[in-house]
Amino acid sequence: MARILTGIQSSGRPHLGNILGAIVPAIELSKNPDNESFFFIADLHSLVSIKDGKLRHEYARAIAATWIAFGFDFEKNVFWRQSRIQEHTELAWYLNCFTPFPMLANATSFKEKSEKLADVNAGLFTYPVLQAADILLYNANIIPVGKDQKQHLEMTKDIATRFNQIAGEEMLVLPEPQIDERIMTIPGVDGQKMSKSYHNYIDIFVPENELKKSIKKIVSDSTPLEEPKDPETDITFKLYSLIASESDVATMRQNYLNGGYGYGHAKQALLECMLEKFAEPRRIFNYYMENDQELEAILVAGETKARAIAQETIVKVRKVLGFSS
Repeated sequence: MARILTGIQSSGRPHLGNILGAIVPAIELSKNPDNESFFFIADLHSLVSIKDGKLRHEYARAIAATWIAFGFDFEKNVFWRQSRIQEHTELAWYLNCFTPFPMLANATSFKEKSEKLADVNAGLFTYPVLQAADILLYNANIIPVGKDQKQHLEMTKDIATRFNQIAGEEMLVLPEPQIDERIMTIPGVDGQKMSKSYHNYIDIFVPENELKKSIKKIVSDSTPLEEPKDPETDITFKLYSLIASESDVATMRQNYLNGGYGYGHAKQALLECMLEKFAEPRRIFNYYMENDQELEAILVAGETKARAIAQETIVKVRKVLGFSS
């Protein structure tokens, strides 16, 4: 049985890009009876950028509610908040002492911001080590990641290999990345990759009137209503094609090519499609956001399971490093 592990930062409410690009594919993997899934909320990682505790707590709740809303079986699998398992930070410190400085200095997450070092905190610099601890703590075999995270997985394997050499055995499992080449970049309302950083995302859980406003912001060209339009270059059509049925996508495509069909029509169709397709996830999400005790109970139960496994790993690591008899 393969143990799959993935985490999502609590740096904001999950948007459509997160859901289609990471959450739904991960949940599909978890439905395979041959897989054992460990899904966590990476709220320690979010501290790198978010210092407001109340805000981060709300984001963590929203992420938990989203996983549940889209069908993650939290009873069969393991589901927890990273910050509630102290072994994450303990193992991260141990692994820091096995990680060479040049490796971290070469990390893309650091290099992208290294020109303004005053804006870089130590948490960002050692981010890949905490990520390695997240993975190695649970003996995970498979890590679903995007191409931009492949380097961090390679670093995790290098760090684990260094530790195993000291241990004299394969104590820490070397994980393998699983990169789904079929997953396309989800466009935001401005055509760039949908991202909180770009403020171009669509939150499918907001009230209908707010969702409608977000969809109206989708950028389109100035082609007149009566003229044909190119569906392949239009953002609204691209988003619609990701969530609508094949027949409905084909119909919209033909409407674009025929002319007499405006971008306003397409945006209304996208809104209706989202409301229909995500009706049940929206209901479940809102239920858990309004019933905090039930959501908390689910997370605490998952943390009990996660903690038991994490402690087993830490006991072994402490013994190797001479911190226990």
